[in-house]
Amino acid sequence: MADRLGAPAAGGDDAGSTSRGPGRVLVALYGVFALAAGARAAVQLATQFDEAPVAYLLSAFSAVVYLVATVGLARGGRSGRRTAVVACGVELVGVLVVGTLSLVDPAAFPDATVWSGFGQGYGFIPLALPVLGLLWLRHLGELERDRPASP
Repeated sequence: MADRLGAPAAGGDDAGSTSRGPGRVLVALYGVFALAAGARAAVQLATQFDEAPVAYLLSAFSAVVYLVATVGLARGGRSGRRTAVVACGVELVGVLVVGTLSLVDPAAFPDATVWSGFGQGYGFIPLALPVLGLLWLRHLGELERDRPASP
């Protein structure tokens, strides 16, 4: 076990962690989306709240969900994965519900949210991201189950 920040924890095997490969990409994407959605919501809430409060509050909520997912994925371990699974699940439900409502009743959303039109304004990444996140977390869970127990 190394004593530097970001080093693998005791047990050293980080093959199934977010410190490499797809896990690192997911952490980065969630971090960027947390920052983008948060900045967008902050500006909209501060300058245009009366125009579309529901849309702007939903964007702020999505920023919080992205932040929680980022922290859960970056933290790793069993509790980090649980946190990330809940955040990705909330995100997926949010994208599906808000995406559907924004298409069925566009008047309910006079301005777009991050999740409007299933994330159309963001290249549909908000729709794909929770699916990819949940698949990655499932993969990590399978790796942990298959890992031999330490004596």
